[in-house]
Amino acid sequence: MSNLYDIPLKAIDGAPATLGKFKGKVLLVVNVASKCGLTPQYAGLEKLFEQKHAQGLEVLGFPANNFLGQEPGTEAEIQQFCDLNYAVKFPLFSKISVAGEDKHPLYAALTRAIPDATGEGPMRQRLKGFGIEANPAPEVQWNFEKFLIGRDGRVAARFAPDVTAEDPRLVQAIDAELAKTA
Repeated sequence: MSNLYDIPLKAIDGAPATLGKFKGKVLLVVNVASKCGLTPQYAGLEKLFEQKHAQGLEVLGFPANNFLGQEPGTEAEIQQFCDLNYAVKFPLFSKISVAGEDKHPLYAALTRAIPDATGEGPMRQRLKGFGIEANPAPEVQWNFEKFLIGRDGRVAARFAPDVTAEDPRLVQAIDAELAKTA
């Protein structure tokens, strides 16, 4: 598997980036969208970021338009939406694909590392209720799926989209990774 820190990315402003600048930190990588029923999770993610950033947590948002076109905006529109509606201070990146043929190399590595998400189940059933067939594992199921990367750069955990920032399973996993040294 390629080193997650070396995969080329772009910041939301278009500047070249990698996860390398976050080496030694605990990373929560989340595919986000502005027009999803789960979009209010931005508030919880920002709160989590503010509470645990000093301990070494970085929440990283990756806008993706893979699910029913729920992230149609440009990078500038996404940034403005996040600023105005949720006062997001955690880093956002350029829009990428997180599933399918054109999946970004970062998400290919993440889904390969941990094929199944914790909390899997209720979200899939809810989507089915709306007539939507969720992607099968190991693909990302929907917006707001979360990958936890430890200080050592290894993918430590994966959480289903409806596992919120306040969910004890997620918080415990983050705290466990924050307690480790790189």
